Amino acid sequence: MNYAVLDLETTGHSAGDEIIQVGLVLLDEDMQTIRTYSSFVKPTIPIPPFITQLTGIDESMVADAPPAEDVLLELIPLLDDAVLVAHNVGFDAGFLNQALDRCGYMPFAGRRLDTIDLLRVLYPMLTTYQLGAVTEQFGIEHDQHHRADSDAIATGELFALCYRKLEQLPLLTLERLAILLGDEIDDLGWFVQQIAVSKSLTSSIDPSAFSYFRQFAMKTGDWTDEEPPRSGGEAESVDAWTFPDFLSHMKDSLRAIIPNYEERDPQNIMFQEVLEALEQDKHLMIEAGTGTGKSLGYLIPSLYYGVKNDKKIIVSTHTINLQEQLRQRDLPLLQSVLPYPFKAAVFKGRGNYLCLRKFEGKVVTKDFSSPNEDRITASQMVVWLGETDNGDQEELNFGNKGADFWSTVASDADSCLNRSCPWFKRCFYHRAKQEANLADVVITNHSMLFTDIRADHRLLPGYEHLIVDEAHHLEEVAGKHLGTQLSYHSVNHPVARLCKDARNGLLIQLKHRLSGESAEKSEAWRETIDDVVPVFGDLRDDWDKLFELLFAIMGSGAQDSTAEAGQLVLRLRSGKLPNQWKDAQIVEEAVHGHLNKIVRSLDKIFTEMKDDLDDQSIVALVTDLSGTVKDLMRARDDLRSFMKADKKEFVYWLEANNNFRAKSVHLYAVPADVSGQLRTYFFDAKKSVVLTSATLSVQKSFQYAAEQLGLQQDEEQGRLKTVQLPSPFNFREQALVCIPRNFPVLKGAAGDSQFNEMLIRSLADAAAETKGRMLVLFTSYRMLKQVYDPLKEALAPSGIQLLAQGIDSGNRSKLTKRFQQQTASVLLGTSSFWEGVDIPGDALTCLAIVRLPFQPPNHPLVEAKSELLQEQKQNPFMKLSIPQAVIRFKQGFGRLVRTANDRGIVLIYDTRVIDTYYGKYFLYSLPGPKIEHMHLDLIVPRIREWLAVEREER
Repeated sequence: MNYAVLDLETTGHSAGDEIIQVGLVLLDEDMQTIRTYSSFVKPTIPIPPFITQLTGIDESMVADAPPAEDVLLELIPLLDDAVLVAHNVGFDAGFLNQALDRCGYMPFAGRRLDTIDLLRVLYPMLTTYQLGAVTEQFGIEHDQHHRADSDAIATGELFALCYRKLEQLPLLTLERLAILLGDEIDDLGWFVQQIAVSKSLTSSIDPSAFSYFRQFAMKTGDWTDEEPPRSGGEAESVDAWTFPDFLSHMKDSLRAIIPNYEERDPQNIMFQEVLEALEQDKHLMIEAGTGTGKSLGYLIPSLYYGVKNDKKIIVSTHTINLQEQLRQRDLPLLQSVLPYPFKAAVFKGRGNYLCLRKFEGKVVTKDFSSPNEDRITASQMVVWLGETDNGDQEELNFGNKGADFWSTVASDADSCLNRSCPWFKRCFYHRAKQEANLADVVITNHSMLFTDIRADHRLLPGYEHLIVDEAHHLEEVAGKHLGTQLSYHSVNHPVARLCKDARNGLLIQLKHRLSGESAEKSEAWRETIDDVVPVFGDLRDDWDKLFELLFAIMGSGAQDSTAEAGQLVLRLRSGKLPNQWKDAQIVEEAVHGHLNKIVRSLDKIFTEMKDDLDDQSIVALVTDLSGTVKDLMRARDDLRSFMKADKKEFVYWLEANNNFRAKSVHLYAVPADVSGQLRTYFFDAKKSVVLTSATLSVQKSFQYAAEQLGLQQDEEQGRLKTVQLPSPFNFREQALVCIPRNFPVLKGAAGDSQFNEMLIRSLADAAAETKGRMLVLFTSYRMLKQVYDPLKEALAPSGIQLLAQGIDSGNRSKLTKRFQQQTASVLLGTSSFWEGVDIPGDALTCLAIVRLPFQPPNHPLVEAKSELLQEQKQNPFMKLSIPQAVIRFKQGFGRLVRTANDRGIVLIYDTRVIDTYYGKYFLYSLPGPKIEHMHLDLIVPRIREWLAVEREER
């Protein structure tokens, strides 16, 4: 059997488009190339400019090419009896058959395989399945992206790679995949089955690298076998080290393994300050800019103090990204250089870990809500079980419905069988918890700190020493977790899971399962289920009615406070609730009644079933159902509390989107001031808390951060020390800030036409000078969308590609990766691009800041915080708006210079930085770049001059 690997370039993606180039590689059963074929094709329609830009194929290249019927005549024999393989086979096969039909030939009706699906299943931890990025990752030579001949060769090599990986999988995994993938939808199941049959006929034994349990091949064994970090002798040797000797040893070891390793003075200061805070039971606020080596700056003293004193240190980050960076980069580095062994564990919220019991049930029953997508996701996870140490969803690259599938198999406290679960000793969550109990350092995230508080400290191991990285987010996360958030889906999803309608849902499944049980009560239980099922219908109706009503209330009183198109926000004030609020409360009363009936009836029979039934699979189903009922219970109580809106210290508001109407309504209740709770839970309760970030100070002062976090008292009593580390970079030489002083002042939050026109022209001119490599930061998504099309057009003559958040992709890391791969490109980003985006080196030369990042003053939470300040006779603009915006502005500026060799330009289009009394707070907070303001026409010549100096130095 042969495999015909095909790639087509076309004039576009719609039905009337035509093929302009064909590339084909013919492989035999051993994945050896038998034949290659490629040809340009003369289309009957013009090639659009964007296709020429993408592929490099223009009219002159196809002018003398053969027509489609001649090329197809050569292609047809090569496809005969072959399996068609392509990267997104639906596209290529569709175009092939369309062309065959147009030219009067028979369609291709053979088997087909998609390398995207193969990669998804076999390499579930790849961050992208885009052809160019994947070939780069696997070291496959692929010079001309989006050219059919080059793409076909690259796809052929990828296919051979996938084939070889399939051959290496354990037979058990192959058989499981063949069953899961089936043959109803495409030929992937058939393909895997062929390899499984071939493998079963050979005498080779499956690799011993796997551990087998309940018909799954896994990488991990029992977590109960985990050992403590050090044996007796090793523990004693720790005491012999003084900190200077320890540091000296570390640096010598780092020099040995890192080429051009240089000591950094700011990092040395950080080592000493963090150790001192831990040893003296003090709190520390330490601002450490890019290039300090902040992670090692706190990890090294923590591992010295914690191991020496047998104290557990908790390190908390805001983003999963940083958590993963610590796990994958910093901790392995320290494992190799520390003079004694240590253990570090990463511990996340429970929903990040796979529940193996639920997953087994899902795979065995094939209970898929989206059969096409779910079978691929389940197959990915079957392969992943043989590769993962952690069972953490962050490792997986899901397709569209992957997150929905994950929600049905994620670990959760309410449905956990604990020791009675057959998977208990293999459980990923309990493994993570055990590793955290044994570890010297536990890496977690801010959300988990507060989840632990809400769970009465039953989740994280006991600790007295805490290090908070990305500490400028702690107050915001505290508000979210110490408050309440509800949406339409808070009840809708659990209800659909329990009882979608009279025939579908876990509750209906349970009723059918009980019909085979002889327990005395099974008839009564089935009757209770029959009684409850109609209540779900009433609940659904009233829930919809409530959200329609809430949306109507918003429509009448909401303000467009976020300045984003279609986004509605309405603050609720106790004692001044909207006119129709009473109507909403009446409907909520009905919702409350339905939920009470469901919760009480089901809770009672579930408890009885767990006690009376012997069938463990039914007990497991009941446990899952109990968890979902608890979700409904929480939603019932949160909704009741929200509808009263009577807690003075809370801010209540509704948000919705005009496009998605009632289903987009979100309910928020957040404490306006969390400083008191942060004091209680952390600064009074812990011996030492170290807070670090690249942005904690405003104009060299930590006052704003100290007030937000409730640390003023500690500062007054001398228990808090604040340190601002000098930057290791020479910003005066590395960064030039240009402000066009004749730029118009923007009226309103989104751009007016004069501002937008000037912005587009200036961005296009600057991008042409820097050859792309530009990141543009917006504060409004609406404005980003207004700028996108005209800027794309303005950049086209320079051959510069435009990428935009929310238009080309919603995924920040995917967009950043594409931006780095395609050097001649400009990337437009909003909120999440202001921080946490790391684009070192030449990939980023120019950063444009369109507006100063002030929060909308009429957002309910900002408004409530402002009112609190006014009550204290303070100026909200100076005490809240300015510090918040300055910290965000510093984060945005920090995207440009990421290494000691980076050099670039920052364009600030908001002239308030030079025209207002408060502009100085922004400019003085920057780490000493060269700042110049000039007429707009002089900016491009100044960029040219600045970059010319860099080129000379090279």
